[in-house]
Amino acid sequence: MRREERENMSESLLASSFLFRFSVPCRRYDGRWTSKGIELDGTYGVPSFGELDDRPLFAELRIGWSTAGLAFNVRVVGKTQSPWCRPARIEDSDGLQLWIDTRDTHNIHRASRFCHQFVFLPFGGGPQQDDPVARLLPINRARENPKSISERLLGAVSRRRNDGYELLGYIPAEAMTGYDPAEHPRLGFCYAVLDRELGWQTFSLGPEFPIQEDPSLWGTLELKADD
Repeated sequence: MRREERENMSESLLASSFLFRFSVPCRRYDGRWTSKGIELDGTYGVPSFGELDDRPLFAELRIGWSTAGLAFNVRVVGKTQSPWCRPARIEDSDGLQLWIDTRDTHNIHRASRFCHQFVFLPFGGGPQQDDPVARLLPINRARENPKSISERLLGAVSRRRNDGYELLGYIPAEAMTGYDPAEHPRLGFCYAVLDRELGWQTFSLGPEFPIQEDPSLWGTLELKADD
C-alpha cells in the first residue's frame, strides 16, 4: 500500500461520523401522490451528520412516511451551473440517491433482498431531457436483490431554480420488498445528494467509505406514528 493511500485511509478512519450510528425520526404524512407531488414542510427535515466532518451542506432533504409508501422533497441551492444528469450514467449524475433497508439490519456487510438503492435525477428524461428520472438499481455485491419493479411505480416531479433545483419524489410500498411499518417501524437508511459542482452531501459517512453497498454503514429512519 502506498503512503498516500495509508494517509487517506487514516483520515477516513478518524472521521467523526464513523464513531456513531445515527437514528432520526420520520413523521407520518397525510395525502396522496399527484402529478404535482407531495409538499412536506420543515418538520419533515432530515439532517446531514456529515457536518461533523465539515462536509458541504447545499441541500435540504425532507422525508415522510405512510402505509402507502415514502415521500421526499429535496432542494439544492448554491449552484451556478446546470445539473449534470445522464440516465446512461445515472449513478454519476447530479441527483439524490437513497438506500433503504426494510429490516434495519446493521450486522451485515452485503445487502439482502430487503435492501434497496433508489436514484432520482431532477432532469435528463423525456424528449427534451427536462423530465426527472427515477430508478431502482441493484446494489453492488448484494447477496440477494429485492423484487424487480417497473420504473413507472416511482414518482418524481422537478422544478428548476435560479441557483439549483427542487425534486419531489415518491416510493410506493409495493416498490420496497418487506415494507411493513406496523411490523417493522425502523428502516435502515442512508442518502447522498450528488453534485459535480458542489460535491457530496450525505447522511453521515462520505464516499470514501463503501456506503453504496454496505448496510452496516447506514443509519436508521424511525417511522413515527402521530402523537
